[in-house]
Amino acid sequence: MDSVDDLFQRTADYAAQFHRTLDERPVRAQASFEELVAALSGPLPDEGAPDEHVLAELVAGAEPGLVGTQTGRYFGFVIGSALPASVAADWLTGAWDQNGFSVTLSPAAAAFEHVAAAWLADILLLPASVSTGFVTGAQGANTTALAAARHRVLANAGWDVARDGVIGGPRVRVLVGDERHVTVDRSLQLLGLGTRCVVVVAADEQGRMRPDALADALAEDEAPTIVCAQAGNVNTGAFDPLAEIAPACESAGAWLHVDGAFGLWAAASPRYRHLVRGSERAHSWATDAHKWLNVPYDSGIVFCRDVEAHGQAMAVAAAYLQRTDGRSGGDWVPESSRRARGFAVWAALRALGRVGVADLVDRCCAHARTFAQLLGAEPGVEILNDVVLNQVLVRFGEDDNVTEAVVRRVQEDGTCWLGGTVWQGRAAMRISVSSFRTTEDDVERSAAAILEAAASVSGALR
Repeated sequence: MDSVDDLFQRTADYAAQFHRTLDERPVRAQASFEELVAALSGPLPDEGAPDEHVLAELVAGAEPGLVGTQTGRYFGFVIGSALPASVAADWLTGAWDQNGFSVTLSPAAAAFEHVAAAWLADILLLPASVSTGFVTGAQGANTTALAAARHRVLANAGWDVARDGVIGGPRVRVLVGDERHVTVDRSLQLLGLGTRCVVVVAADEQGRMRPDALADALAEDEAPTIVCAQAGNVNTGAFDPLAEIAPACESAGAWLHVDGAFGLWAAASPRYRHLVRGSERAHSWATDAHKWLNVPYDSGIVFCRDVEAHGQAMAVAAAYLQRTDGRSGGDWVPESSRRARGFAVWAALRALGRVGVADLVDRCCAHARTFAQLLGAEPGVEILNDVVLNQVLVRFGEDDNVTEAVVRRVQEDGTCWLGGTVWQGRAAMRISVSSFRTTEDDVERSAAAILEAAASVSGALR
């Protein structure tokens, strides 16, 4: 046991040192994939190595390829950091090694998921009676929710999809906005509905589904219908007008699903919850605690108003799967052997409290507005979106090549990291502010680095 104690202490010491030095580290990786593979490659040794040597080799091999997603200056994709309390809970989750499938396997895992689920429904302004599943990420959450939707709309049409599958069954329509996230399409493929079922509804200049276009699409066909709305466009941060979409879906008898991977967290903030008005009337919701609750990865969450459809789409039964009273996490997700995800989510919520979650959302949004102000004030720099949340789209000059070159220069510099995108046919820099670590100094330092990179690219500023 002394060797185990020493190993775990060394691990904790390294983790503490890693976090302590985050501000000093370049945000970009210091080695390429090819360089890392070359350093790690070779035949598997015949003999094993002592645990402390394995740890040392792991650290030495990984360090050059680590990206500073934990820093306050990482603005690529929509990636949150991880709160210290949630990291510590995640370590214990690994140490405890509990299977979150059922109450029988781990009453502790089931209880913490149960409590965390109730807290989440409360702060996200969802009905208290929703069923909740803890899945891998927003992809898993969308897929699970749409499986429940598929079950219900086909059952309403007299078809048992669990027994008979989708082949030969009634045709299902899925109405989506023109600027939906790609995970929705992949979910439809995984569920056997395919992309032919998709009816694309026009979006406005900010990427919001147009309610008039949705109303027309709903009226075109009486086939079983699912509508996928979006809370937080991945480029602009814009929200589909849920307060108009929800009653339209109710009138048409359509299932309304809200993809709120990061935007659903706006509900936690009194300042921004107006953006999700109408979301509470949906049938299902998907979000990701890693993105804006700042929980370590493997933290997707699905909610469903139709508890019966959710359970019938996911639950399994076998003689050896002993059942007891209480919440079994495996009844609501497509996994059996599953990490006990509730511990880390519970820890983040308990560490922040209701006020802390709201403050995290508010601060990130304020930082996004500061980015837009600092960058947009410069000649030749254009902010392409209305900064309503934590997303900023920036363009440099009129030539796509200039914006793309500025993005590359910023990534190479290492002061901060952000990505490129294409918005309405034009190249853009995309800034996503999602980390609890981001400070005003991080924003000012990063904005200065961005403008310096732009100035160094010929013709970027006029």
